Amino acid sequence: MSARIYQPSKTAMSSGQAKTRKWVLEFSAETARRKDPLTGWHGIDETQTQVKLTFDTLGEAEAYAAAQGLAVRVEKPLQKRRATKAYADNFRHDRYGPWSH
Repeated sequence: MSARIYQPSKTAMSSGQAKTRKWVLEFSAETARRKDPLTGWHGIDETQTQVKLTFDTLGEAEAYAAAQGLAVRVEKPLQKRRATKAYADNFRHDRYGPWSH
């Protein structure tokens, strides 16, 4: 059985970083999804794909996967670049954009 370990990104509707600190271990599907002929919904018989385990550190998640004999793929998070801005820059005399105040 295989799994992936990743840190979830923040939601698009939030500016906070609340649920992005922990590491998540998510199991991968071993079989393909199939379409239900009656409803048209796609489904899978494996309940393991519904399980998401959270860990405080990457080391804990890797140790759990090694103890369970899982082949894991670790997805490292991208580094966030934050542009430093100051409110006073809105009133600079050499401002590039139009001044609307």
